[in-house]
Order: sequence, then C-alpha cells, then structure tokens
Amino acid sequence: MNTTNSLIASTDWFPLVLSLKVAAVATLLALIVGVALGWVFARRKFFGATVLEAVFMLPLVLPPTVIGYAILVAAGRRSPLGAWLREHLDYTIIFSWHGAVVASAVVALPLVLKSASAAFSGVDRSLEAAASTLRQSPFSVFLRVTLPLAWPGILAGTLLAFARAMGEFGASLMVAGSIPKQTQTLSMAIYDAVQAGHDDLALLLVIVTSLLSITVLVLSNRFFSLR
Repeated sequence: MNTTNSLIASTDWFPLVLSLKVAAVATLLALIVGVALGWVFARRKFFGATVLEAVFMLPLVLPPTVIGYAILVAAGRRSPLGAWLREHLDYTIIFSWHGAVVASAVVALPLVLKSASAAFSGVDRSLEAAASTLRQSPFSVFLRVTLPLAWPGILAGTLLAFARAMGEFGASLMVAGSIPKQTQTLSMAIYDAVQAGHDDLALLLVIVTSLLSITVLVLSNRFFSLR
C-alpha cells in the first residue's frame, strides 16, 4: 500500500490533464462539425452524398499513421497552409498540443457524425411540420424541435467521441510528438513508460485511462437508451 501511495504521489499527472484538455477541445470541434454534417446527410439527398459521407467516415478504418500523415501533408510546415501560418502568424500545429487536438478531432468526428445522422433521421418529421405551421422559421424549428429530439443520440455519440479522443495515439504522435510537459498525453506517457521499463507507472496510467473510459462508455450507453 505504501509503495502504491508513493507511486501515486510521485507520478507526474500532466499527461492526464493534457489528455482531458485535448479530448475536450477535440470533442467540441467534432461536435460542431459532426452535427452539421449529420444533419446534411440525414436531410439532404444529393449526388455523391454516399461517397462524401464515406470520406468523412474514413478515420474509423484508416490506420492512425495515415491520418497523421494526411494532417502533416495538409497543415505541416511544408504545406501551403502550414507555410502561410508560419510566415504570417509564426504559428504551427506541429509539435504542439494543438496538433494533438486536430488529430483527435479528426478521428473522433465519424462517431459524432454517424450518431447525429441517425438521430436526425429518427426525428418525427410531422412534429417539425406542425411547428412550421406556427410561423416558426426553419432555424427555430431546428433549435426548438429537431435538436432537442435528436439530442440524446447526439450526446451519446459525443461521449464516444470524447473517449476516442482520450485514447488517440498514432496520429497525435506523428503530428504533436511526445514531448514531456508539452505534448505528452496519457497514451503517449504509457508507451514511454513501457519503453523505459517503468512497468508500475505504466500499469497505474492504464488503470486511470481504463476507469475514465469505462465511465464515459457507461454514460454513453445511458444516453443511447434514451433515444
């Protein structure tokens, strides 16, 4: 017990704090984009919609290293966007916690998108039609009728996205690296602890990560049951 308490007291909890911050910001970004895309794919039929949706769902099946490489190509220092940010704003997402946010948001987006699309598809359109007869604008109908009815499903998907963002490793490692006190998240800290032979520390971090993930999954299942 004393050994465990000593390990807990001596452990650097920066990776946990950073992981929570990265996951929160990434989930917020995924929520905003995912809800918008989910509504479009659920309510608007257009040529190529199936293919376009499949493109946004790719992070679910592609290796994380591919996602990380794609981000580097799109926003790395040698890319047009990365070069512009570097020249005009003296800013880069590479080797910064912002890069981990981008990587985590990309891999978490499909979970929000799919949940939102299914939730919007399940909303009774007659209720929206009834609200429209009360001189409500389409945006007002969305805020007052569609979104509240779809919200349990969206929130369940958002919680899954948060759990996915918390556990992101491969893409974040390629984009942000594993710099102690700067970009080292929980998953990276576990990897580094194992590589360094610090098995007790790795086990402690694994337990913390697992407890957080189980909590999020239990909450997600509860919201799924409310759909």
